[in-house]
Amino acid sequence: MTDAGALNRGMQAQVAIYMGGNRAPAEAGAHFKDGRWPVSPDEWRECARHALPDGPFGYLEGAAGGEETMRENRAAFSRWRLRPRMLRDVTQRDISVELKGRRLPAPFLLAPVGVQEILHADGDLASARAAASRGVPFITSTVSSVPMEAVAAAMGDAPRWYQLYPSRSREINESMLSRAQASGYEALVVTLDTTMLGWRERDLREGYLPFLQGKGLANYFADPAFCALLARPPAEDIGAAVAAFLNVYVHPGFTWQDLRFLRERWHGPLWLKGITHPDDARLAIDHGADGVIVSNHGGRQVDGAIAALDALPEIAAAVGDRLPLLMDGGVRRGADVLKALSLGARAVLIGRLYLYGLAAAGEAGVGRVIDNLRADVDLTLGLCGRRSIGDVDRSLVSGIGI
Repeated sequence: MTDAGALNRGMQAQVAIYMGGNRAPAEAGAHFKDGRWPVSPDEWRECARHALPDGPFGYLEGAAGGEETMRENRAAFSRWRLRPRMLRDVTQRDISVELKGRRLPAPFLLAPVGVQEILHADGDLASARAAASRGVPFITSTVSSVPMEAVAAAMGDAPRWYQLYPSRSREINESMLSRAQASGYEALVVTLDTTMLGWRERDLREGYLPFLQGKGLANYFADPAFCALLARPPAEDIGAAVAAFLNVYVHPGFTWQDLRFLRERWHGPLWLKGITHPDDARLAIDHGADGVIVSNHGGRQVDGAIAALDALPEIAAAVGDRLPLLMDGGVRRGADVLKALSLGARAVLIGRLYLYGLAAAGEAGVGRVIDNLRADVDLTLGLCGRRSIGDVDRSLVSGIGI
């Protein structure tokens, strides 16, 4: 258990807001109504909308095709209801969770999201610093806006993971893993569902792909294996560097056999992200994965796909206790977190939610989103009659029309 002061953090956060502690500092930005911090996810989204031009906002908010998968990610949470238990002593509460030997302060991590510079000038560094100050793991994207080494330096000893989009080039993949290991990244997340970019109509309508402007390519431009492909450094010929990136970035031929190459070269926990089918989860075990992230990429890849939360129970049944599961897709509130944990996830990833905070107010905004979600999880846990994340199981939820 944590100390008594931390145990009631959720209530403390609420009282602070009631007592006028919801004033946003002037330097946080000018996108807040009456100078107050947003509270609900929808309010954060509106602030982000006001802060961003159409292209960057569409890139953040959009999804594949008609965006049915993205909507279903949210709708899936409404198909499950919490079943609180009464008259249980929940004076002391603990929302920490253990993942691969590290105790984390809350059951959520910041998902890997690329090109954060289009949302705020400080981009990934702002998100990473906010996460580090709260002990929440930050997952650095392959297509981050600053090199992975800079993110690591900004985070100090705080927990951080590295996410890899497998390249066509084994040399680049190996170089990226070597750099991540040297920079103290504790775990590797291999994203499986983005061997090609999905049909994203908002981006197509705006003609907006930030990679074409050289954004989100810092890890490539700093990589010796990538730069070896170029006749001149990226700073001297950005057009050629972007063309080289586009040639190696997508890898539709990536298979389970290629995954073995990565497994042999990564000396730490390896998570596979993008799995929604139980047979793939079983294959993940067979190929040496240490964990699975149940995800459909926030709906950004396949329109009409199964919601991540709907896929979670079947995958949990398929893998049992052989490896831990994480989940992302549509998580916005404390109740969402507890529903996912009840259905088999060890923790969840949040993506768009913290990016709304980044767009609206940089590091301070991301920090505020983390604090709000942590308080929401704590309060909802106690009100459901549970004292710790370890007390959360399938008995906490009932399916509606399932």
